[in-house]
Amino acid sequence: MKITNQYVRELLSEFLSTYIMMLFGLGSVAQVVMGGGSYGNYLSINLGFGLGVTMGIHIGGGVSGAHMNTSVTFAMCLVGNLVWKKLPVYALGQLLGSFLAAVTIFWLYYDALQDYCGGNFTVTGPKATAGIFATYPAPFLSVAGGFIDQVVGTAVLQLCIQAINDQKNCSALSGTSPLVTGLLVALIGISLGSNSGYPINPARDLPPRIFTAMAGWGTTVFSAGNNWWWIPVVAPMFGSVIGVLIYKVFIEMHHPSVEQQKKHIKEKSPSTDLSLCF
Repeated sequence: MKITNQYVRELLSEFLSTYIMMLFGLGSVAQVVMGGGSYGNYLSINLGFGLGVTMGIHIGGGVSGAHMNTSVTFAMCLVGNLVWKKLPVYALGQLLGSFLAAVTIFWLYYDALQDYCGGNFTVTGPKATAGIFATYPAPFLSVAGGFIDQVVGTAVLQLCIQAINDQKNCSALSGTSPLVTGLLVALIGISLGSNSGYPINPARDLPPRIFTAMAGWGTTVFSAGNNWWWIPVVAPMFGSVIGVLIYKVFIEMHHPSVEQQKKHIKEKSPSTDLSLCF
């Protein structure tokens, strides 16, 4: 019974964390797309998703870790930081939370959608609105380029998450991890987002895309962008694993032992040591 309760708690945690993250993120996109520049810009979308991640971690971080990202959960299972039987629990919570957030934004902005495009829900064109919910590649982006884009973006995300939470390294100050992680997501958007909108998360992209297919945009949401839909699902899985392995090989494996740390602390001079993170 304890195991069951634990799994339910973690499923609900991932569900609510992901829901809040996606609600703020998708809501910021909706305002930019339909506001014509009056209610934000690309930067506000980055802040919407970044601060949404921060709020999501505050909600579920102490229960499930608030992964909110299926590729992060997969990588944690692969390296042994999370047992495999929790992968479907976390993934289900993330997918359901993301789907419900898309439903919520659709109904909150339903009147605005009708006013903006007259009820003609399209994936491409001057009044396209499918991009409010899921990501689509820039016209110049090839399939190979898009795959690499998502691998690199997710690898950077995972690598930096490891550093933020590594207590043996220069980790975020106590209580600031949610904010720093949110800023990381915003940073990725600011620097690596123009190719495809930086989905870097299967749970961020697939459930809202499925919803749009059901809500009136049709199956074009899957065929658009040279069948783009599968890249934000598959590529982040590779990227997240690469990111965590890079951190382990380059940083974590070389951490000094407890004895070495104690010796170093004893020997160094506080008056001359300028290190901020040891």
